Amino acid sequence: MWKRLKEKWPFFALAGLSALSLGMIAAVLQSTDSLQNPQTRVQAPASAAAGPSAVLQLAIQPVAQRTEALSNLAKKTQPNLENYRARYLLATDLIQQGKGQDALPFLEGLEADYDTLAPYVMLKRGQAQAAAGDREGAAQTWQQLIDRHATHPAVAEALYELGAINPQAWDQLLATTPDHPRSVEVALKRLPASTPDTNASAADPIGANLPADATAASTAANEKELLLLVAAHGLHRPEYEASLDRLVAKYGAELTPDQWQTIGFGYWESQIYGKASKAYAKAPGTPETRYRQARGAHLIGESKTAIATYRQLAKAFPTAPETATGLLKLSDLLSDQKALPVLDQVIAQFPDKAGEALLKRSERLEYMKSPTSAQNAKASILSQYSQSEAAAQLRLRNAKIHAEKGDHASALKWAQQLIEANPKLDLAAEAGFWAGKWAIQLKQNDTAQKAFEQVIAEHPESYFAWRSAVHLGWDVGDFQDVRDRNPSVTLPSQRFPLPAGSDTLQELYQLGQDKDAWRLWQLEFETEQAPTVAEQFTDGILRLGVGDNLDGIFMVSSLAWRDAPDEQKEYLALKQTPTYWQGVYPFPYAEQIQTWAEQRQLNPLLVTALIRQESRFEPKIRSVVGATGLMQLMPDTADWVSNQIGQTDVDLEALENPETNIKLGTWYLDYTHQEYSNHSLFAVASYNAGPGNVSAWIEEGGYSNADEFVEQIPFPETKGYIESVFGGYWNYLRLYNPEISERVTKYTER
Repeated sequence: MWKRLKEKWPFFALAGLSALSLGMIAAVLQSTDSLQNPQTRVQAPASAAAGPSAVLQLAIQPVAQRTEALSNLAKKTQPNLENYRARYLLATDLIQQGKGQDALPFLEGLEADYDTLAPYVMLKRGQAQAAAGDREGAAQTWQQLIDRHATHPAVAEALYELGAINPQAWDQLLATTPDHPRSVEVALKRLPASTPDTNASAADPIGANLPADATAASTAANEKELLLLVAAHGLHRPEYEASLDRLVAKYGAELTPDQWQTIGFGYWESQIYGKASKAYAKAPGTPETRYRQARGAHLIGESKTAIATYRQLAKAFPTAPETATGLLKLSDLLSDQKALPVLDQVIAQFPDKAGEALLKRSERLEYMKSPTSAQNAKASILSQYSQSEAAAQLRLRNAKIHAEKGDHASALKWAQQLIEANPKLDLAAEAGFWAGKWAIQLKQNDTAQKAFEQVIAEHPESYFAWRSAVHLGWDVGDFQDVRDRNPSVTLPSQRFPLPAGSDTLQELYQLGQDKDAWRLWQLEFETEQAPTVAEQFTDGILRLGVGDNLDGIFMVSSLAWRDAPDEQKEYLALKQTPTYWQGVYPFPYAEQIQTWAEQRQLNPLLVTALIRQESRFEPKIRSVVGATGLMQLMPDTADWVSNQIGQTDVDLEALENPETNIKLGTWYLDYTHQEYSNHSLFAVASYNAGPGNVSAWIEEGGYSNADEFVEQIPFPETKGYIESVFGGYWNYLRLYNPEISERVTKYTER
């Protein structure tokens, strides 16, 4: 199982790519690209084996740039898949432009030949007729679709369209496909006294604009069922939390344990942990539900409840993996004397967590003034659990202690031990980089070069790979000059099938029909609470396609947390594909970023990486302290910047506008650069921690070199922020810049 929390890093090189400026990426990579077909088929897709598809390449181009080429392909009389795809894609473009009459000839009879999308051809024909003003013809076409393809998911779309004319169609939609996003829209519309979000089209890219319900006869009699439908299938909706609250408040006493589990999952996925805890308390007793009940209480500070529930978990499920994690969390809530036996229980019962428990034990013993016992615990970690992450943490800690004392030889030894025992752990990247730095101090230049090269080879996605590349003399930009660079960018030429989903879904996705693909996926994705690796990956990529960037990036990147051997193998296979890394490092709002980065003379990839870290490309996101939008501007900062540039009326709503937010945010990032003579380390640190703190750090601690400065930043959040932003910059560079991508590949393929 994957756990909900957040973060991780990325790689790729692909033949036959077309070079583009970053400014063109917005439309081209509005969602991402992919690999193969159901259940981890990590071989080249048949379409790729037969050669590149002209239509699939056009599918990721902006509409205005592809119209002429699509028209030429669509008008060819030779019937083949390319012709069918061109006709369908051109017709959908025309419908979206309101040119339904022009779209109809391309759809005429297409369903007879284009079997994969036959029902969708009929759906689009009805939409084209409606756009052309022929509502009666549209209704007849949609009814024919329902009659001919009664069990196909596209029927849900037809019923939704017909519901605006005949409310009984919506009744049928709710009864037959309650898990379709259109059913959720109808349920929200029909809820008594429910007012849909009038800004839904902006807040919810998946589909708002709920049509009027002609019946208006919904009553409280079916309110519970409608709310349960939303609870089970409406996680993507902006009204979701309010719907769950309403369900719990009005019908909590009537809900079954399974329904409480659904509610608990919904709150948990929405990161509303306190409410999730209370819901899971009424769900069936499983290791996962009891752990989440305890952890939810823990996260909101209800320590007594958390302690009691962690203990219940351990008693009811003594051998479950969740119990091991729960006991470790429990120890954090207990006094030293009470924590020790809990940690001993983990050591005795869960060998895979013993190293972590011993490390916590040693820290408690040190605090209790028992240095000998603490040292014995550390020795046990290194001898009995040498390959654990706890052992790696201990070795790196020891290395840094020796380095601070000037004993670089001992520091290098500890780092090398870590790399030898734990070469694949993320900590090995940090250890390898510092091993290189310490080797330079010892004038062991060959050792240093090998250390830096190993970091790039084994951990190409890490911040320390960038620092290693800098020390190897690569032309990748350093803290002092990175702002002035404008790297070239190369993108994939087309999408390839995803590792899960039907042939119809694959075709819709490759044609760039992201909303249709996402809606279809909601019916095919039946294991949301326990997805396979392939399903979770597919879900993440499809979320990105409809602008759900926060959760899309999370779903893809958190695959790294899978620890079962077969799941790890599956994850590692996906990690070798370009789509994985493009999912972790996508390019939303690239056109606006390019425009304002150029105007402020900022590196657009650095700006992109900063936005990714600040907001995960969510334009309406707000922090607990009020920072708003893509570049997370505080209202006071935004007011000050707007006064500097002569712009007025910048309120919270304006800050949610990507154009305005990036315009103000890049001005402020340029300002922080000017404050520190264009030194990007200090400028980015200042963006996070404020100029006063950064100036104080420089003044109080001195400044010898950038890497040591980062290491000494007293705010853990800011230190992590620096590594995340510049690690992100490095990843965008190594993934999308052909020269650096090729150079990294030479190391990783050794």
